[in-house]
This record gives sequence, C-alpha cells and structure tokens, in this order.
Amino acid sequence: MTEHILSLIVAAPMVAALVVMMLPPKQHTLIRLVSALGAFLSLLGSLYVAQLYNPQASGFQLSEVYPLVPQLGIDLRLAVDGWGVSLLILTGVIIFAGVLASFGLADRPKEFFVLLLVLVAGVFGVFVAQDLFVFFLFYEIAVLPMYLLIGIWGSSHKVTEAGPLRFVWKWFDIGGREYAAMKLTLMLLVGSAFILVGLLALYFSSGAGTFDMAVLAKAHYPKSLQIWTFVMFWLGFGSLAGVFPFHTWSPDGHASAPTAVSMLHAGVLMKLGAFGVMRIGMMMLPDGAQFWAPIVGGVAVVNVVYGAMSALSQKDLKYIIAYSSVSHMGVVMLGAATLTQSGWNGAVYQMFAHGIMTGLFFALVGHIYERAHSREVAKMGGFATVMPGVAAFFTLAGLSSLGLPGTAGFVAEFLVFAGGWQSPRPWWSICGVIGAFVTAVYVLRVSRAGFVGDGPSDNFDDLRDVRKIEWAPLWILGGTLLLCGIWPRLLLDFIDPTTTNYLRMALGSVLPVGVLP
Repeated sequence: MTEHILSLIVAAPMVAALVVMMLPPKQHTLIRLVSALGAFLSLLGSLYVAQLYNPQASGFQLSEVYPLVPQLGIDLRLAVDGWGVSLLILTGVIIFAGVLASFGLADRPKEFFVLLLVLVAGVFGVFVAQDLFVFFLFYEIAVLPMYLLIGIWGSSHKVTEAGPLRFVWKWFDIGGREYAAMKLTLMLLVGSAFILVGLLALYFSSGAGTFDMAVLAKAHYPKSLQIWTFVMFWLGFGSLAGVFPFHTWSPDGHASAPTAVSMLHAGVLMKLGAFGVMRIGMMMLPDGAQFWAPIVGGVAVVNVVYGAMSALSQKDLKYIIAYSSVSHMGVVMLGAATLTQSGWNGAVYQMFAHGIMTGLFFALVGHIYERAHSREVAKMGGFATVMPGVAAFFTLAGLSSLGLPGTAGFVAEFLVFAGGWQSPRPWWSICGVIGAFVTAVYVLRVSRAGFVGDGPSDNFDDLRDVRKIEWAPLWILGGTLLLCGIWPRLLLDFIDPTTTNYLRMALGSVLPVGVLP
C-alpha cells in the first residue's frame, strides 16, 4: 500500500464517486455516508503521506510511474514534496469538512456529491503530478465540474454586489447562478488556453520528447522564451488564483455557489493557480520569474489593497469573504514574487492558512443562510445571542484573517511581509500591512454589526445554533487554524526544506544577497 499511497489518495474520491453513481437516487443517507467515507479516506491518506515523508531529505518522495502514452512521453508520474504534503493535508481537511457541511443538501444529492468528489480527485492529482501533461489534465478535471455545481445547486436568488460599478449590474440585470457559472467557466477556460500554450512551448523547446517535469526543469531555455512563456503561465494560472484584473469571476462564483463548493472554491481551487505559478512558472523558468517579478509583485500589491477595500464596501457576507479571498491570494502571490526563502515559505503557508480560514467562513455563512435566509450584514445584528457557536467560530476565522498572533494567518503574513522586506522592494511589505489593516476594519465591522450589535429582528427569533453533526466541520477547521498558529513548525518542517532546495537549484542565481542561510 505504501508504494501506491499517492495514487490511492487520488483514486479514493473517484472510486467513491463511482459507487455513489451506482446507488439509487433516493438513498440519500447512504449517498452521504459513501461520500464522507471517500473524503475521510483521502484525509487519512494525506496524513499518512505526511508521516511517510522525510523533510530532511527534501526533494520528491514516494514516486510512482505508470506509462500512459510512451510515444509522446506522457506518463502518470506521481511524487510529493514538502509543499505538496501541506497542500494534500489542506485538501483532505477541506473536502471532509465540506462533505459533512453538505449533509443537509436535499436537492439531487447523488449528482452533487459525484461532481464534488470528481473535482477533489482532480485537486489531489494536481498536487502530486510530476508529468506536465497529466498536471494539466488533473487541473481541468478540478475546474470543469464547477460550472454544474454552481449552475445547478447555486443560489437561486439574484446576487448583486455593492461598489462603484453596481449601476452596471442593475442596468444590465446581471447576477444569479447561471451568470456566475458561465463567467467562471469562460474565464478559466481562457486561462487554460494560456497554460496549454506554455506547456507545449516547454515540451517542444526542451527537445527531450517528454512531459516529465524533472527533465523539463533541467532543460536550458533561451531567456526570450522564458520571458514570454512565464507570462502564459502567470496569466493562465493567475486567472484561477484571482490575480487582478482576472479576479472578477471569483466574487460572483463564491456568492452563488452552495456551501461545500464555496469551501472548495476558495479553500483549495484558488490555490491550484498560485501553486501552478510557483511550481511551473517560477521553478522551470527562473529567468522569466526574475524578469517579471516586479510586475507580479506590483499586481499582487493591488490584489491585497483592492481586495480589502472592496470587501469593506460589501453588504453581503459571501461577497465580503470573496473579496477577502482576492486580498489574501494577493498575499500569496506577493510572497512568491519576493523570490526569497521567507517569502516562499509564507506563500505556501498562506495557501494553507487561507484555505482553512475561508473554508470555515463559508461553512458558517451556510449555517447562517440556512437559518436566516439572508446574508446581508445589516439584517443580522446580535446573532451571537441566538447562535453563539456560529459567532465564536466566525470570530476565530476573522482573527486569523486579520493576522492575529496565535492563528495560522499571522504566521503566513509575517513570513510574506518579512520576505518582502528582504527583497529589493521593501515597499511591498508596507502596502501589505496596509491591506492587513483594512482587513481588520471590515472583519471587526462585520463581527460587531452581525453578531454583537443590536439584537436580531422579530423575524429571527426562532433561529437555532449549530447542532450534532454540524459541529464537526467547525471544530475540524477551527482547531486546525489554532494548531497551525500555535505550532507553526508542524507545517514549516515540511515547507522550509523544500523551499530552500528549490531556491538553490532553480533561483539561486537571482536571489538577493543574504537571503539564503
């Protein structure tokens, strides 16, 4: 089993999806249990990989190779490094919590869980794939089910956002799940086209006749090729990571998606984009990364500040969290652009911390909407009196979002800002701190207006707090935030050796003096 553990992790949700497909549609309880079992086995597998992985050895471990199309050099190559271990655990935690949070879904649960499990199988595949073609294949498997998940099970009411362009929404009657699903799909498919151009450029330019990422990473590409190919990957993967100005699909998708999909969407899927930029763009094209680093970092700063300011102006809870995700993903890209050890450690840690935090946020918003049938902050007021559990966990997620010490968010942001200060452009960190300050403003505003303010209206007198199985995803996600905030070495022991190894192999010649130990 050990020698096939990575393929088993990828296969577990796919097998569970096949089993669910064969179950009668009316067996709702059995469908939920099988889906939860598949998600739980993937989580256990991820934790087992963490136990098997030797951080001191760094590099890729637990390798598996299965020939697919030898004539084109395409093989199912699986392996994991320290980054991958952290992101596998993130995915396992989010999918298990997401399935548990969806136990109350009554509308076509069979089809819903099948698509959800297929999506997560693609996510697992991306984080362990070592063949560039297979990487792209898993990437598409992870992205495409989003159209149906949002278009069928998303919010049926018209969703509109606040802000300077709200008149456009009203004038053209824009909003709703169909619009959000189509917008997401079209923008991400355009991004996929850029990625495809980039990977074909690497394949043919290397002359190696293989998609093996280890071989492609060692090839010597002309600087001109690296410069324009890096742009392809940055635009392609960046569209999924919410890079400005290609972020606009994200708030709409978040606002319209059902709870579990929002959790996976913000918690894991956006990380695929950032992971692709770092793992393929920066690792394989170091000259291109160096050339475009000022632009990547500058755009990331825009993400951080613009996302936080936009969240400050929103009235819908999901839109607030969605724009918060745009800001926090800007922190990830900022850490990547520093090309420093602290920055890259912080970027990967931020992927994990933001994934858990956002998963918790959306799980809580799902509970609120299920009970109050509203997500408008102004209509809540004093929810803490009738839903103290929801209020407590929302506060915890908010404190991690603003980077309070003792939470995972603080560790991630501290590392990124430290990396920014070590880089040739320390003003990046100053702008990042400004974004963190604005984050504190809107988090505290929502907490006061929604949970601690005046008591709820008469329409909300019968609200109830979470109960029974609903507690499970909240404790899993909330406990993870605190554990990784209090004990950061739990993840950094995996992340740091991998980062150091990558920087020395791929980017050592472009690092600022004094960054490496």
